[in-house]
Amino acid sequence: MSWPTICLPLPHPTHKAWVVFSKAGVSNYSTLLLSEKRGMLYVGAREVIFALNLSYIAEKIHEVNWTVSEQKQIQCKNKGKSKETECLNYIRILHEFNDEKLYVCGTFAFQPTCDYLVSIYFQLQGQNKEIRGQCPFDPAQRYTSVMVDGELYSGTVNNFLGSEPIITRGQLRTEYLLPWLNEPSFVYSDVIRESENNPDGDDDKIYFFFNEVAVEYEFNGKLKMPRIARVCKGDQGGSRTLQKRWTSFLKAKLICHLPESNFVFNIVHDVFILKTPNWKETIFYGVFTSQWSNLGMSAVCAFNMSSVEDVFSKGKYMQSAAFEHSHVKWVRYSGQVPTPRPGSCMNNEARAQKINSSLHLPDKTLQFVKDHPLMEDPVNPIGNGPKLVKRNVNYKQIVVDRVRALDNSLNDVLFVATDTGLLHKAINYDNEMHIIEEIQLFPNSEPVQTLLLASERFLYAGSDSGVVQVPVAFCEKYKTCTDCILARDPYCAWNPESNSCIWVRKGDMRNSNLMQNLKGDAVPSSPVLPFTPLGSSSPSLGSDPPPSPAITPSGGSSHDWSSVDSTVVQLLAPLLSDQTHTVCSPGSVHLFCQAIGFSDLHFIWERNGQKVTNSIKDQSQALRDGRMHVLSWLKDTITADTEYQCCAVSRRRNVVSKVLIVVEGKSFKYIALLSPSNSPDKISHDHLWNLAVCKLAVVLCPKSSL
Repeated sequence: MSWPTICLPLPHPTHKAWVVFSKAGVSNYSTLLLSEKRGMLYVGAREVIFALNLSYIAEKIHEVNWTVSEQKQIQCKNKGKSKETECLNYIRILHEFNDEKLYVCGTFAFQPTCDYLVSIYFQLQGQNKEIRGQCPFDPAQRYTSVMVDGELYSGTVNNFLGSEPIITRGQLRTEYLLPWLNEPSFVYSDVIRESENNPDGDDDKIYFFFNEVAVEYEFNGKLKMPRIARVCKGDQGGSRTLQKRWTSFLKAKLICHLPESNFVFNIVHDVFILKTPNWKETIFYGVFTSQWSNLGMSAVCAFNMSSVEDVFSKGKYMQSAAFEHSHVKWVRYSGQVPTPRPGSCMNNEARAQKINSSLHLPDKTLQFVKDHPLMEDPVNPIGNGPKLVKRNVNYKQIVVDRVRALDNSLNDVLFVATDTGLLHKAINYDNEMHIIEEIQLFPNSEPVQTLLLASERFLYAGSDSGVVQVPVAFCEKYKTCTDCILARDPYCAWNPESNSCIWVRKGDMRNSNLMQNLKGDAVPSSPVLPFTPLGSSSPSLGSDPPPSPAITPSGGSSHDWSSVDSTVVQLLAPLLSDQTHTVCSPGSVHLFCQAIGFSDLHFIWERNGQKVTNSIKDQSQALRDGRMHVLSWLKDTITADTEYQCCAVSRRRNVVSKVLIVVEGKSFKYIALLSPSNSPDKISHDHLWNLAVCKLAVVLCPKSSL
């Protein structure tokens, strides 16, 4: 695991770059449902459901109110709840039931109620059925639900007090036993179609993610544990033992930790499952923090679904044990495991024993799974550690997009939202996770409660104040070829024909003119590089210095470089100061300089005053006017405060001119130093090495040990 590289981004896109929806007097836009076949984004808020245009959510298509009667509000208030904030109807469940209806549920003043919403007319059917075990009572309670083939699977609580946690499907549910669920906080659920082309004839499975108080340990405080649990879609309960109870419920511990320090992130906040045609190649990403929030760190870990399957189908079980003066309360079960294997779905092995349904399972198997729902083997992350670790943020939501770059490589792009309304966009290259963009989604720094990703590559974020629609990339904000390529964004590529940074579409894979390089190496195609001066912050050296060479904080220069003599050495933009958004710390840094001059033109790099010879690549091209264009690229690993200097060097009698640009944190200090005098007494050699210098001091936070 490597620490993330934090890149100073280009200026944030304006709010015109995305779309916002909200309505006066409405709050808690926390339940979102994407319906791409209908072109709709359904939004469940407090006492209202909206249907928005998926392409432009500011356009409201439909709206229906779903309010609580005064009588129910009074009943709720008499039970000790707030009439103004709690005794209302918070929409919590929105699922497509079929082509004509949505299934919707709300807290309904602590009396969870469900109904069907006819999508064509956008009207509730008015059934208003009070149903327990599907929707939370309290709007503040964590819950999860997923609709699978017309049946709702839910993780919530089953009573007013919130003391009966439950995972249900219809009449089937978990047992009210602490080893099954111990004060869980539900996070996410989804189905994995494991029955498709399965040689073992296995069943589809529904996975639940939650945190709970650990049953395997007992301390003075309540130790939380992140869990993954599963049930089989074909589970029908037992005939005698476990009647109307899951016979396939098993759970395991999720591990997300820093192996070098054994620091554990033991709270999972959100999960995104990146599904593939072959379910065994499916990967799910989880956002984790520590139970001890004062440490202020968040992590993203990735897991293979095949590893999950191995834990549940081959792993060891745990059993409760009484040890005096010990924190350990559960240990590995070392006895004989009955057959069919407890917790397994109906498969070819069970059918060979003429067991075609969970109703036919022997009591010995059912009693075992009732007493041993916890697996000893944990689910370990890919790479044995986090993909991303970030200090001083609380990550709350995550979605992941798998993007094919122009070089045909597949890249998982992470979009992670915080409790202050920030969105971080991260990508892995060179085995390091780099945050390449940061966006403030909500101006009031409010938590992102829901985050969805559409196939058309839009993100939808819900908060208490509204919904935001934002594209996955802002390629148009990169105005130059170097900015576009150095962004290392797999969604973007430079088009030399239109001289613009464009989105990469599927059809663009055959366009050989597009430029993109995610590895940070020098771009091999020279025509897209600016061989002629760009007229912005480009200092030059010559026998006659340019008049009024003003280097301004905006990086602009008033000098017209088209009249510069061909004998000068000229640095071309972007200078190191223009590349601040590509300077990353701590970790790898990528910098480059380019210049035009004599045929002997070359670059010298220095790091903290010492010459750098490794990790440098140079590229040269002769120009028609006899000059040489040279591009020099440096890639370095840095762990502390570092100053870099690139020098364009050519043998010629001349004066020395320097431009010193110092970066201190996020503020910039510009100093222009000129030595215009070229009198003979100031020149000590017949041939003087002329240096066009641009310095950049990078203030870094040292890597802290945990």
